[in-house]
Amino acid sequence: MLIGLWIRDVVLIETLDLAIGSGMTALTGETGAGKSIILDALGLATGARADAGLVRKGAGQAVASAIFALGPDHPAWAILEDKGLDADRSEDLVLRRQVSADGRSRAFVNDQATSVGVLRELGEGLLEVHGQHETVGLLDARTHRPLLDAYGSLSALTGRVAGAWSHLKAARSQAEGLRAAQQNAAEEAEELTLRLGELDRLDPQAGEEVVLAEQRAILGASEKALADIGSAREVFDGLSSRLAQAVRALEHARSRALQAGAGEDTPAVMRLASASNAIDRLFGEVSEAEAAVDLAADAFDFRTDQLEKTEERLFELRGMARKLNVSVEELPILRVRFADRLRAMENSEDELRAAEKAVAEARRTYLEAAGELSAARQTAGDQLAQVVVSELVPLKLEKARFRVVVDVQDEERAGPTGIDRVAFEIATNPGAPFGPLGAIASGGELARFALALKAALAGRGTGPQPLMIFDEVDQGVGGAVADAVGLRLQRLATEAQVLVVTHSPQVAARADAHWRISKAGDGEALRTAVVTLTPEEREEEIARMLAGAEITDAARAAARALMHA
Repeated sequence: MLIGLWIRDVVLIETLDLAIGSGMTALTGETGAGKSIILDALGLATGARADAGLVRKGAGQAVASAIFALGPDHPAWAILEDKGLDADRSEDLVLRRQVSADGRSRAFVNDQATSVGVLRELGEGLLEVHGQHETVGLLDARTHRPLLDAYGSLSALTGRVAGAWSHLKAARSQAEGLRAAQQNAAEEAEELTLRLGELDRLDPQAGEEVVLAEQRAILGASEKALADIGSAREVFDGLSSRLAQAVRALEHARSRALQAGAGEDTPAVMRLASASNAIDRLFGEVSEAEAAVDLAADAFDFRTDQLEKTEERLFELRGMARKLNVSVEELPILRVRFADRLRAMENSEDELRAAEKAVAEARRTYLEAAGELSAARQTAGDQLAQVVVSELVPLKLEKARFRVVVDVQDEERAGPTGIDRVAFEIATNPGAPFGPLGAIASGGELARFALALKAALAGRGTGPQPLMIFDEVDQGVGGAVADAVGLRLQRLATEAQVLVVTHSPQVAARADAHWRISKAGDGEALRTAVVTLTPEEREEEIARMLAGAEITDAARAAARALMHA
């Protein structure tokens, strides 16, 4: 609810701080005293159009702030979060607007700069204005359906319809996705079959690249080692035959020495024998070394074709991975995925038929629920119309007729709220056609009609109630009609905050709080003042409203009677 209104330099108001309580607050005063300025200031804070004319003469800017105390679940908090504004749900909501003398405007929510549009959106949920010149809320046909649903206690049905609509949307989305996939399936299947055939022929194995890389490294090292062993083996080529030749040559020399008469023990013969023996020993060691080198070569398990095959396999795997833009490790996974996708395509016809069957079933369920909701709305609409018409009679609108139109739309207009267009229509004169509220009713009639409708809806769980402002709803009526207006406003105030600008003592007497608006000063420096009246001051003000300029004891007695009626 609205708990405070802070006004600076708005038209005739220089400084004004108002604390506002629950229930019904009446604003009274002489015509032209400035009652409308307070409503203008409140409208300024909640996003209404503004211009430099609102700035008090001589001031640089006009400022209006409205402070609201809201429950943590109030929709206003969700709006703030959606707009990216900080919102502490345990604190008050402060809407502030500044208008400079050159017409420029600035808007704030809890001291955070924002747009006027955000203030307006918040204001639409925080207050309703019903008066001689405007009615905000009921004229918007978008509000009629939720009001009717709340009046008829149709939350269970509307929940069923919303759930059925959500299920239908999901089923349609699934079927549309399958249809789109099927349309592209032929071309995709051809590509998948080609790629799967290539992968089947390649037959990549998990971890194969690592194994092949290690094998290639080993085979490459073996090839180089055998080349080095081959170089070592070349040293022994012809060495044995040359050593044999050396032995034979030394033996010939020894034989020649012996034939010449040298003895075995002569130094020359002995040295030739020693040299021959040494070479003979060397021949054995060379043979042993040559055999060891051959054994070392045999220890390497290397075939040239094996290295070539390993490198060729690696090249094929990496080439396919590049072609498919994946890593080699992902090739086996991709192969399975391609096969699964092809199988899914083969089953897509069955899936599509099942999805279309699900759509048909979801549509049947939705239309059944929506049909029940339409019928319930028709019944609730008839009941609401009867109650509103009964409320119109004491408000001097006995000739007016009211109806709730529940227009069942075609399925193309179906949605989460059903297939109905709901509109409140009125005819103010006998024989006149029904039409929209704003097009038919005059300002005063519309304000009283809004009061009748609000009275009919009272207590029917229509959600968080906004501040309801009735601006001279009693214009042109008096006596019993004015009393009926006051009684209905009082009833509304039991569950909502009501602000009433009135000239009717019968209405003012029903209020929980009473503000008197007055204007003082000379022609150059007029100021509007607001006084919150005590019970005694209220009696005097209501007596003034009854008697006029001269307040009599009879007027005071009548005022007391009205206040305690």
